[in-house]
Amino acid sequence: MTNITVYGLKELDAALKQFSAKVEAKILRGGLRAGAKVIQKLAQEKCPVDSGDLKKTIRVSTSGRRGEMKAKISAGGKNGVIYAGMVEFGTATFYTGKGKSKRRAYQIKPLTKKALAIDGGAFASAEHPGIKSQPFMRPALDEGAEKAVQQMAEYIRQRIEKEVK
Repeated sequence: MTNITVYGLKELDAALKQFSAKVEAKILRGGLRAGAKVIQKLAQEKCPVDSGDLKKTIRVSTSGRRGEMKAKISAGGKNGVIYAGMVEFGTATFYTGKGKSKRRAYQIKPLTKKALAIDGGAFASAEHPGIKSQPFMRPALDEGAEKAVQQMAEYIRQRIEKEVK
């Protein structure tokens, strides 16, 4: 778990309150994006690379609604890359107790047909060995959280100075 203590946020909040809600939201959104970019870069560095497609899908998005701003770092879901979660968490793992998990093979069965079509052949089922997890998103967050908060605060301070001038 990642725990971070940040000092000076009350002062930043007070400084932001002097601006209109629209300007305040723009400043906060930019700050969130600046912090999230730190995590994005680390995730891209830690991402296991085969074709490089997964690494290319790691992206940052921000949103705001009713005064609540959010930043999200996500992977997969674009250009046919649907396996980000399988890489991060692995497949067919089960908990063995004492904080350990183990990978095991599992059966793949057809859902709608009588057979699976694999490389031109037809099979009633297939045995999959499971995929070992290769975490890259969570380690990036754990490693970069403090720097991300610092980057966010620095961005906000610079924007406040710019808006005051």
